[in-house]
Amino acid sequence: MKYSIEAIGIVHSCYREKFGIPRQPGLVKSAKGAIELLPPCNREEMFNELDQFSHIWVQFQFHEAVADGWRPTVRPPWLGGQKRVGVFASRSPHRPNFLGMSVVRHHGLRREKKGLFLDISGMDLLQGTPVFDIKPYAPYSDMLKEASNGFVKFAAEPVDVQFTPEANEKCLQYEEKTGRSLQTLIEEILVQDPRPASQRLKKREYGMLLWEMNVRWMADGQLFTVFSVKKRS
Repeated sequence: MKYSIEAIGIVHSCYREKFGIPRQPGLVKSAKGAIELLPPCNREEMFNELDQFSHIWVQFQFHEAVADGWRPTVRPPWLGGQKRVGVFASRSPHRPNFLGMSVVRHHGLRREKKGLFLDISGMDLLQGTPVFDIKPYAPYSDMLKEASNGFVKFAAEPVDVQFTPEANEKCLQYEEKTGRSLQTLIEEILVQDPRPASQRLKKREYGMLLWEMNVRWMADGQLFTVFSVKKRS
């Protein structure tokens, strides 16, 4: 059977590429963005009483995974990328229909001339992600204390993040200009160690795009040194 579904919104995110996005929502509190609501869902009455809830479920599509297709088995990062599990035992984007869901904090609606936006934070959503539904998060039923975590591990090896004076100054200048806490965002992302498991023993340079800024750092074991923060050309 086939069904058609249309996006109700599009994500505007601090994450401009997949690398650096945390593996789960809520891990990077400073990750901010917004869902731009599309017609006919750009009506404020559709969100009446949503402010009674602090968090929402966002159902979306991993749109950049579609071209690669889905896979029956995947290698979760929690298992070091060495062991395969069934795709339905994972949260991999390479799944049939490429659907995902995240719990994020919402900060209310914002009306601008070009549309209606729902501001969110603690997100793990890529720029341009299509949103299919929004629901309130209800802890009384959604937070199950008896649930098991399977092979998912919470404790990660501690990472030490430092900034060169030049990178620190660029972050301060960016925050003064935009009001965005870029340095805090970088720190919260890097302590999650976004490196592929196979590269964690290697000393090498990495980079990621946050908003319009190109961030570069050197990884040497568990020491990360941010040495360059520049506007993308």
